[in-house]
Amino acid sequence: MAIEKASSPKSPQPIPKEEVTDSPTEGHLDEEKLKKFYIGSIDQGTTSTRFIIFDGLGQPVAQHQLEFTQNYPHPGWHEHDPKEIVETVELCIEQATQDFLDQGHEIEDIKAVGITNQRETVLVWDRETGEPLHNAIAWPDTRTKGLVRQLKEKEGADELKNICGLPLSTYPSSVKLVWLLQHDKAVKKAYDEGRLVFGTMDTWLLYNLNGGKEKNVLVTDATNASRTMFMNLETTEYDDRLLDFFKLDRKKLTLPKIVPSSDAKEFGTLAKGLLKGIRIAGCLGDQSAALVGQQAFKPGRAKNTYGTGCFLLYNVGEKPVISKHGLLATVAYDFGGKRKPVYALEGSIAVAGSGVKFLMDNLGFISSSNKISELASSVEDNGGVVFVTAFSGLFAPYWIDDAKGTIFGITQYTEQGHIARATLEATCFQTKAILDAMEKDSGHKLAELAVDGGMSSSNLCMQTQANIIGIPVDRPAMRETTALGAAIAAGFAVGVWKEFDELKEINQKDRVVFEPNISAEASAKMFKKWSRAVEMCRGWVDTDESNGEED
Repeated sequence: MAIEKASSPKSPQPIPKEEVTDSPTEGHLDEEKLKKFYIGSIDQGTTSTRFIIFDGLGQPVAQHQLEFTQNYPHPGWHEHDPKEIVETVELCIEQATQDFLDQGHEIEDIKAVGITNQRETVLVWDRETGEPLHNAIAWPDTRTKGLVRQLKEKEGADELKNICGLPLSTYPSSVKLVWLLQHDKAVKKAYDEGRLVFGTMDTWLLYNLNGGKEKNVLVTDATNASRTMFMNLETTEYDDRLLDFFKLDRKKLTLPKIVPSSDAKEFGTLAKGLLKGIRIAGCLGDQSAALVGQQAFKPGRAKNTYGTGCFLLYNVGEKPVISKHGLLATVAYDFGGKRKPVYALEGSIAVAGSGVKFLMDNLGFISSSNKISELASSVEDNGGVVFVTAFSGLFAPYWIDDAKGTIFGITQYTEQGHIARATLEATCFQTKAILDAMEKDSGHKLAELAVDGGMSSSNLCMQTQANIIGIPVDRPAMRETTALGAAIAAGFAVGVWKEFDELKEINQKDRVVFEPNISAEASAKMFKKWSRAVEMCRGWVDTDESNGEED
């Protein structure tokens, strides 16, 4: 993948990683052997679906991507058509596989398929018919703001985080399901009659890809289950204390079985198409998949993915760490067998690439998202503009549900380039806030940040990130690390790789590093201004708002 060149003559130039590494890692891969193994990866994201076929060295050899419809029926609401998403997955598999065959490969060369998916998005369907009962409620949806305020007043609300690792907010799956039960008659009727199936996107895809109600495969992995607020982090099983808090009766609600992220049997097989009969052997929530794709297998390693939102995960090892500074505790990955689950601290930013999309679609600043660096580089700095991109409130470490997107510092001097630069900076500032919280929770300062995702292609954005956090930013040449992580989980299950050491060299070639190039004092001054803007963006939602419904 080519490195984007910004138009400004002062555009930052990344440093090849081998120039900043004392001793390049010696290769231990049997490259000739691994070139003959292929793993498919379904990457079902918030705005698009893709299917990528990787070789055993972690290099993509065929891929296809499709966008799907984003539905916004009311302010703050965000929905997806469940059937459309399944269709995009099936089409992407067919197109990428046909390309793979056209290159001269055989279906038998593909050893397994993995799945990675948007998390917290909620789907409900009828156990008897297999039909969805409502559009999927997407993870950024904020219709539950009023409900969350009510739940925070309930007895026991303060104890939830110690069990499941998540605070009450509009983010987790739990409150979306409760909202559906309160507001949709068909969903409530199915629940009362014991027909309601609940799942996150992985469960819905696995159910359909296996053939729907005939096979009735209802599973999820521990990384996705840990985003629902229904799973006990320590046991990786559903906890009745959590379900009771949300007044959910397990006799009326079908919950998917929680299994490890890497398993050769539990996820079933593809029921139709060119890959009919191929095993689905890996499943990871998208941010966990990116952590695996970055090979952050040791405690203290971290990655930041700049997608629709931005998600920073920090490996804390085999014991969960409950944050005292606004972060989430989550399962990083669970590769099963004799291995214990590995946990992470997570900081979630609701708006990253979606901020760029807002400038493009809503304001017409740019014709395509990859033009953002060019526009932002047309000015020397942000011109005093600070953009708090709180379109869905502010997530970690702030958790301000009543914040709204707010631009400060606009004058007659302000140009589009200043707002574009401030949009990129908003993600970088929130990343800094999360890293500060992680340092307080873990007691350790991160030495380097591995990055991936669409916005990481911007040299300007990554240099800005390095300047704001004051540590190097390490970017791989192949940035499909989320899909790669799902492929790795599937590959482990079927024996393509057996130990983490075998993955050391995967996706390590042609990485580049952005070193900070401003003083710590200048960085602190910028962050202080951002922090002041965050405090000023509070309180835009009426306190008497009911169940997230806008006036």
